[in-house]
Amino acid sequence: MLAGTSALGAGRRHSVGRRWDGTVLAAGNNTAGECRVGQWEDVVAVAAGNVHTAANTGRSHTVGLRAGGTVLATGWNGDGQCDVAAWRDVTAVAAGWRRTLGLLADGTVLAAGRNSEGQCDVQSWREVVALSCGDWHSAGVRADGCALAAGNNRRGQCAVGDWRDLTAVAAGYMHTVAVRRDGRVLAAGDRTTGACDVGEWEEVVALAAGSYHTVGVTASGRVLAAGDNSHGQCDVGDWQDIAAVAAGSAHTLGLRADGTVLSAGNNASCQCDVGSWSGIQAPRA
Repeated sequence: MLAGTSALGAGRRHSVGRRWDGTVLAAGNNTAGECRVGQWEDVVAVAAGNVHTAANTGRSHTVGLRAGGTVLATGWNGDGQCDVAAWRDVTAVAAGWRRTLGLLADGTVLAAGRNSEGQCDVQSWREVVALSCGDWHSAGVRADGCALAAGNNRRGQCAVGDWRDLTAVAAGYMHTVAVRRDGRVLAAGDRTTGACDVGEWEEVVALAAGSYHTVGVTASGRVLAAGDNSHGQCDVGDWQDIAAVAAGSAHTLGLRADGTVLSAGNNASCQCDVGSWSGIQAPRA
């Protein structure tokens, strides 16, 4: 996966998708304005802020990367996570709970939002090619295939210093997963939910991490899932012809090659009402 090509985003209670023409669709809860993307244009990538399901969580934000390297944001801005209008030369974006990360063309990383756990301490990162935001930690991949992590390490989710030969990374609530060039998957962090039970996966080309579950896409377009399935978010075994996935707190999205989107999991806020979407597409490399 190239930097900046994410066509889907899944948050706590909402979903977003980037259409072929650079416009953006959204479904789900809009209490904080996180679905207010109808006027966005020229977008090449999207990201949705996610947080684990709890009584005191729910407000979120959405980020869009424009073709010229500028960044759009809408939704909850209580910690300045949407203060990204001045960013330039951005090639990829990631959104977590109360924060936003932006990858610059020179391989360095910008951060906006809450840093109480050190999750925004990414200023020293160099030669980065991929980013992901968990609840309280951030993860990245360098050009040499090594992993980076910052933030809460309570369950060992940042213990990735010895990972090598990576192509992609995804961060959840208290776990981190990454794809190696050989298609195998590494995992670190909380193992009680089963989200780290990915050691047998093969031929994986892309990953997404929800709060308590992990989803992977194989080279043949099949989808793998591990972890909490209390809302059916892991019921994706029959999906086929999938090009990309996104994982929210308790729901999963799958982008089919024809531009339509499948969904599974919690739909309490209509975040899975994406069956009418079409033309969802990442820009060509």
